[in-house]
Amino acid sequence: MNKVIGTGINRKDGLAKVTGAATYAAEHQIPNLVHGYLVTASIAKGRIKNIDTQAAAKAKGVIAVFTHKNAPQISKPSNNFINSKIYEARLPLADEQIHYAGQIIGLVVADTFERARDAAHLVKVEYIKDTPNLDPEKVSLKNAPSMFGEDLKFEKGSFATGNSTDAMTGAAAKVTANYKTSTELHAPMEPHAIIAQWQNSNSLTIYEPSQWVGGSQRTYSELFGLAAEQVRIITPFLGGGFGSKAFPWPHGILCAAAARKLQRPLKVVLSRRQMTANSGHRSQTEQTVSLAANADGSLQGIEHTAKSFTSEVDVFAEPCTNITPVMYATPNLRTQQLLGVLNVGTPTFMRAPGETPGMYALESAMDELAWELEIDPVELRLRNETKEHQSRGLPFSAKHFAQCLRVGAEKFGWQNRPKKVRSLNRDGKLIGWGMAASTFPGLQSTATVKVRLLADGTAHVLTSGNDMGTGAYTIVAATAAEFLGLPVEKVKVELGDSLFPNGGIAGGSQMTANLIPAVMTACEEVLKTAQAKNAQEAFATLRQSQRVAFEATGTSAGSQAARKWAFQSWGAHFCEVSVDEEIGRLQVTRWVSVMNIGKVMNAKTAASQIRGGVIMGIGHALMEECLFDPQIGYPVVYDLATYHYPTHADIPRIDVTFVGDPDLNFNRAGVRGVGEIGITGVSAAICNAVFHATGKRLRELPITPDKLV
Repeated sequence: MNKVIGTGINRKDGLAKVTGAATYAAEHQIPNLVHGYLVTASIAKGRIKNIDTQAAAKAKGVIAVFTHKNAPQISKPSNNFINSKIYEARLPLADEQIHYAGQIIGLVVADTFERARDAAHLVKVEYIKDTPNLDPEKVSLKNAPSMFGEDLKFEKGSFATGNSTDAMTGAAAKVTANYKTSTELHAPMEPHAIIAQWQNSNSLTIYEPSQWVGGSQRTYSELFGLAAEQVRIITPFLGGGFGSKAFPWPHGILCAAAARKLQRPLKVVLSRRQMTANSGHRSQTEQTVSLAANADGSLQGIEHTAKSFTSEVDVFAEPCTNITPVMYATPNLRTQQLLGVLNVGTPTFMRAPGETPGMYALESAMDELAWELEIDPVELRLRNETKEHQSRGLPFSAKHFAQCLRVGAEKFGWQNRPKKVRSLNRDGKLIGWGMAASTFPGLQSTATVKVRLLADGTAHVLTSGNDMGTGAYTIVAATAAEFLGLPVEKVKVELGDSLFPNGGIAGGSQMTANLIPAVMTACEEVLKTAQAKNAQEAFATLRQSQRVAFEATGTSAGSQAARKWAFQSWGAHFCEVSVDEEIGRLQVTRWVSVMNIGKVMNAKTAASQIRGGVIMGIGHALMEECLFDPQIGYPVVYDLATYHYPTHADIPRIDVTFVGDPDLNFNRAGVRGVGEIGITGVSAAICNAVFHATGKRLRELPITPDKLV
């Protein structure tokens, strides 16, 4: 067997992307295409008294104007995560009610994009305003519900074991602190867009950036009363998703409905301003963490309460407390997840939802406790490592958290860290070192892959599972190449089409765990079909038999061992920062990340994923913040110029190392996901380094210059 898996091969899709050959949703060329532009609400709460579309309808090139008065027909889906799911339970143009600023209240369709956009601004709306709920301090909070199904289950945040109140009372050392994070916006490079094309009224083709092609197929079929096979979803490439492209949004549903009404292929592309309200965000959070410990650092109690906020039109709780039972052992543990309702767009998944803000709070509190006890932060974590998932009562499989901590400390030179704050200086700036743990659950679900061996000496791998830019094309090709005994160049991978076998969801860091075991099985099965030891023998048989191809499928499923084991990936971040207090300038100057993700399928793309997560985490810590106008409820940031995020100048070299063994209890490949773990713990490591540098304990993100002066 030729060795391909684990090596650092180049991206299979790289050439297509850098040459412009990769086709994204809005770029598909469809004959007779017309264009839609959204009309959105300019108030945050109330209802439409009157909407005047006459001027828009008479504008040059306008084909139709849709509002709640003439909304195209849409059926209510089951909204069950396993079968179908939409981001907003309220269907677009359902009624005259306004629930948040930027809500879709109309769609103008014209023969060109420019004419549709200009006519949309001619629509005149008269509102009856109501007072919106925009202040989190004035919103009542309730226990957050459980969300979603077994494929990607976010558990209810309330959990308790022992008596944490008594533990807090009798502790030798105790830390209680509040931590706040800001609303973060989804800002992928590829804007949200869709082309909907009907063949009569009983067959629908959707070109849309979808992280879950099979799920979108089922959802659109329910929305329009079709069988699943009457809907085709095509998503060969995504320009980033991060959770915001897992399910259909209202603009996509409305586009498909309007296209059926008009019997014309219709394209809708969201502007950056529209995306701030209509394509999801990470809710702001407020968390209280209390830690109680003995003098030797052993934790006697942990309490973690988290507050987040959802919209009036659907429920999404940022599940910050899911990480608490997996990190540190304690006999007394209590978590609670609270949820309030604001007049803002619906929040949703955003890279490591829950884990990102949750680890910020917990890992910051652990650092505070380490300083309180005068115990090294790495040593404190080692002393309190838990061997089991404390809310599930299951031991962890293939856990190498301690190795991550020790290897990271050695690579960073942590042993040379001064034990006092404000004790390191360089070029007139304060220097600080900080660290934090990192974690993300090992998730997987069902995926099916077809492998075909062709007489021209190539292998084709087909599945609806897709690539958000994370490297799925590459690792699928590498796996097939190794199991078939072929050069990677001889393997063609086709992804992101619902005509192919269902490849599962590119979310929850599970696409690799889903696809790779299925590819392995499909390769083995196709060789059995050909009665060959490798692809070369199969190709020879093909040529002799004059058959077109040998083909077989392979399927992977969620691990049955989940009843015996808890699956989790682990890591540790170490960073150095410099702080110029005179001008409040903070720079991250050095970074080391050590990760345990099971089997590393491609060293190059896996390290790239960790680096991407770290960069996004630096944005979370230092820059990303969305405030809502208290009068009209719109986000005050509205494009990639006003919403701040890291650029090359903000990022140091990021040193990534992988440790540990394949997790063969998880799946036959021993591989877990890597897409999200990199961001978890990043903001805590930075805040902990800032404390070491300045002596200031900052508990509210982002760390803007005014907080450092």
